[in-house]
Amino acid sequence: MDFKAHFERSWEVFTAHLAPLLITTLALAGISLVSLGIMAPVCMAGYTQSLLLALRDGRRPQVRDLFSRMDLFFPLLAFSILLALVTLAGFALLLVPGIVVVLAVSFGLVYMLPLMVDRNMGLVDAARESVRMALEPPVFEQVAVVAVYLVLNSIGNSSGVGLLFTAPYSTIFLLTVYEVKHRRLLTGP
Repeated sequence: MDFKAHFERSWEVFTAHLAPLLITTLALAGISLVSLGIMAPVCMAGYTQSLLLALRDGRRPQVRDLFSRMDLFFPLLAFSILLALVTLAGFALLLVPGIVVVLAVSFGLVYMLPLMVDRNMGLVDAARESVRMALEPPVFEQVAVVAVYLVLNSIGNSSGVGLLFTAPYSTIFLLTVYEVKHRRLLTGP
């Protein structure tokens, strides 16, 4: 996997749509905060679809895109609640099981939203396919992709305003990797 090409392509898309990305990311954060996280999963699905269209077609992201996948509201809300309960149970048992749950979900389900919005897959099918894509050899590349994604988001989340820059860039980076893996699925290894 050519990480340099992924970083460069992500940067091109990010800089080409900088203002709309910042506005859309700010709206996503605001909606998530005001709705106490209830709207966060479905708005993130719309955000992912918007960034995928920016990557593929050069389409400018818009705030209204956040609500474009309301059909996924109940499945994503149920999944988020279940994931929160499992994670809390893991942390309640001991710290290590909670960390294992978070890392396993971060590694295996990183492509779930792109699959749901791009290929209109259901939650369970998208989760299975995401795990299959994540375990596609060489697995160490997937570890590196997830590490880059998590580090970028951690930096942004820890600095507050940095989130406006790292969230779209890291999501576009992830989507460039998704595009390559998706293309491999269609054409073979």
